[in-house]
Amino acid sequence: MNIGVIGGYKCSKKSYQLAYNLGRLIAKEGWVVICGGGLGVMEAVCKGAKEEGGLTCGILPSYTGEEANSYLDIKLPTGLGYARNILIIRTSDVLIAVDGKYGTLSEIAFALNEGKPVLGIDTWDIKGIIKVKDPQEAIRKIKHLRLI
Repeated sequence: MNIGVIGGYKCSKKSYQLAYNLGRLIAKEGWVVICGGGLGVMEAVCKGAKEEGGLTCGILPSYTGEEANSYLDIKLPTGLGYARNILIIRTSDVLIAVDGKYGTLSEIAFALNEGKPVLGIDTWDIKGIIKVKDPQEAIRKIKHLRLI
């Protein structure tokens, strides 16, 4: 299963740690991390996943992929800027938002519009987001959604 993790390229230490722990848990389940491929939440989730032997994929905004974090297995430079957010949504079975600003908000909107489940940890308070308190609860909820 492909788990899209969305969140800011700048984040607090708390959000970084949440995303790191989330990446570890995703990898332990044998799921793939899909993200925007940059720093912040994206780097943290990929770092956690890699430390557990997981597979990470970054859908990057530039043509060159120069912004890619060092924990990506698959780097997909698109040259699409923020428009690449829809690709993150379309390649994910479920999404988890950790913190985030307006880029994350656009991804949440695209996901909800596509009918994809969106779980949220310390993120936007929007109808349709399944709020969870931590990465462990996020994994339990995903299993409960019976997507696998």
